Amino acid sequence: MKKLFDRLCLTALVAIVLTGAARAEERSGSDAPTPLSAPPEASLSLMLDWYVNPSHGPIIIAEQKGFFRDLGLKVTIKTPADPTAPPKLVAAGREDLALGYQPQLHLQVDEGLPIKRVGTLIATPLNVLMVRADSDIHQFSDLKGKRVGYSVGGVEEVLLAAMLNHSGLGMEDIEPVNVNFALTPALLSRRVDGVTGAFRNFEPAQLAQEGVEGRAFFIEEEGVPVYDELIFVAGTDTLGEKRPLVARFMRAIEQATMWIVNHPEEGWELFRTYDASLDNEVNHKAWEASIARFALRPAALDTGRYRDFENFLLDRGVIKKRVPVERLAEDVNAVGR
Repeated sequence: MKKLFDRLCLTALVAIVLTGAARAEERSGSDAPTPLSAPPEASLSLMLDWYVNPSHGPIIIAEQKGFFRDLGLKVTIKTPADPTAPPKLVAAGREDLALGYQPQLHLQVDEGLPIKRVGTLIATPLNVLMVRADSDIHQFSDLKGKRVGYSVGGVEEVLLAAMLNHSGLGMEDIEPVNVNFALTPALLSRRVDGVTGAFRNFEPAQLAQEGVEGRAFFIEEEGVPVYDELIFVAGTDTLGEKRPLVARFMRAIEQATMWIVNHPEEGWELFRTYDASLDNEVNHKAWEASIARFALRPAALDTGRYRDFENFLLDRGVIKKRVPVERLAEDVNAVGR
């Protein structure tokens, strides 16, 4: 009797196994992707803010390491002929994503441009006021009566005025000098005593290459609210359709950022192979200085940061009206998307 019972149990067990195998085979033969398969490939275009440089590290590494491809994305990376054009191209629907700057975003939205922030690349200000270390300028108030070079007006002038006010000075206490984008040459030649709009990950390395030590005044320590420097912007008219792809893009950027943090020197070796022009000592130093600035959670949104900077600009009359943070920015990877 026991042998008969054992035989029946074995027969039942074999039937269960065979049935499960048949169902698994049916599933594998269907059109449904397996859990390990990549999503169907989709295209996204990204317009950078300028030529490729170490500030763009996670974008380039995501491309070089295949992180975009693994998430089913084919990303076309472009550089602009005009640095002011990328947000306008996104607003017009001619590009899917563009790199921009949080301070400019507030002005662009105030002017009616249909764009919003969908991710962050550089999560701290890069902007500094730079002077030569061998000058007599040791604190911000020492700028009184000095020549200060700048590249563009607008927000840059507002930030400089706020820093001066923080030290009890005003714009009338300095001599502004338009040096276009030749910030480092103007400082090296002593055409100016200081430059505003310098980037803390580049200008110090450029000065050092010429044997000159720089001294940086960090704007967030001089009365300016903290903000995101480099951000990804998308057009509000097309974001609804593109949001799932943008969410994938941000996951790839996060993966690349973490890889860079874990492998900084290997990251540089891979980054510099993207273009031969990148392989120089200034870019190597800029790469090292940029790593601590990359957003570890690119999609995550600090609403207080955008609200505070909006109030900062409104109080100074730079924008005409306050808009809700959700009009300025969103987290495309938020739960429920």
